[in-house]
Amino acid sequence: QTTMDVIRRDPDVQSVSATLGADGKNLTANVAGLTIVLTPHGRRQTSADAVRLRLLRELAQVPGQTVALQSVQDLQIDSRAARAKFQYTLASADPVQLRDWAPRVVAELAAQPQLQNVSAEGLERTRSVALDIDRDTASRLGVSIQAIDDTLYDAFGQRQITTIFTQKNLYRVILEVPEGEQKNAESLSRLYVKGLNGQLPLGTFVRLRDSTAPLLIAHDGQFPSVTISFDLAPGAALGDAVDVVHAAERRLALPLSIRSAFHGTAEVFRESLEAEPFLVFAALVTVYLVLGILYESVIHPLTILSTLPSAGVGALLALELTGTEFSIMALIGILLLIGIVKKNAIMMIDFALEAERERGLTPLVAIREACLLRFRPILMTTLAALLGGIPLAFGSGLGSELRRPLGISIVGGLLLSQLLTLFTTPVIYLALGRFGRRREQGEQLREQEPTHDRDAERPAQLGISIVGGLL
Repeated sequence: QTTMDVIRRDPDVQSVSATLGADGKNLTANVAGLTIVLTPHGRRQTSADAVRLRLLRELAQVPGQTVALQSVQDLQIDSRAARAKFQYTLASADPVQLRDWAPRVVAELAAQPQLQNVSAEGLERTRSVALDIDRDTASRLGVSIQAIDDTLYDAFGQRQITTIFTQKNLYRVILEVPEGEQKNAESLSRLYVKGLNGQLPLGTFVRLRDSTAPLLIAHDGQFPSVTISFDLAPGAALGDAVDVVHAAERRLALPLSIRSAFHGTAEVFRESLEAEPFLVFAALVTVYLVLGILYESVIHPLTILSTLPSAGVGALLALELTGTEFSIMALIGILLLIGIVKKNAIMMIDFALEAERERGLTPLVAIREACLLRFRPILMTTLAALLGGIPLAFGSGLGSELRRPLGISIVGGLLLSQLLTLFTTPVIYLALGRFGRRREQGEQLREQEPTHDRDAERPAQLGISIVGGLL
């Protein structure tokens, strides 16, 4: 209740509700889930992440609790409940070794400035009562292990024994000890187990021993696991966090029996990083093949693709200047630039090749005329795409955080590529064209050399045959 009162006092909070007890989101009984609804975006001046950080600072003053807050995502990738946005899991077949190493990993990650709210699921321990069964005594009294298990399940396992049906409803009858006795270990000594000679007290052949046990035993791929969750510090990127976690693994020298893996958003990010070079390479190869078939050349597609580095550099510079991280949306913007930017070179190269082939112009004159005549349509199409990206880059409102990296990468790439490609494309066109002509001349010379050699050998062979006939 104290936590909810602190949250309600925030001016950007509209309402807050809580759920107690273990359920799909609260993994254990000592965890409570809070659902905080903020005021509409137009009525508050701060973002959801800023409100979250402000609430965390205020809630840190409340003793006796640990609070973790995370923004709700429209597209939910995580399949497991956690206290923070990103999950990192340790799994091992040896639970003792796992409990020994997991706190060390948590302490190491908590010391990194790129990570915040580092916590672990499954490290909390609670009081437990262990039952040591004297199997010889139980066997002598005719008490089986299954009978002991059934008795304990009847008392504490909420066994459903029947269902009562009425005209409008049904009621399930659950067998258990009274609620007050469920939390008292002394109630175990008052249980009776069926033997050969009737009911026998459980304490006759069972010794109770106080101990501790994990509050939660999680599994990952049938192995005991501990899930470590963390948030990113302000200004830190997920890629930096992934590198920090891997560096912590190397410093700690985790045993080979402990397997580590990312889950949820962090896992998708890692997989996307592995696929990014392949996607960009596949896009470039596809564009090159299409252009090669269109122009029937292996040289001129390279001239068109030479415009792409300037677009990529412009997009990265724009993201750096605006302080925007390189996200998946920014990558999509760079992939879109491949199709937008290369049309500038296509307009010039297509016109220059047509002028060379049909009007017999030299490459220098042809590309100069192409630059002059195609400047207006190039500028118009570039401005149309650039102005279309400005609302994405500078827009506000619901969901603008997701669209902004896309717009910034498109606008930055188009600005730099438009300034550079009008000058670099003609130079590269002339250089590659000169290289292509030299290669063709070299091939023609290699094809002519065997012909001259055969012509030079024929008179010698004829002279030899004449001399032989005269002799």
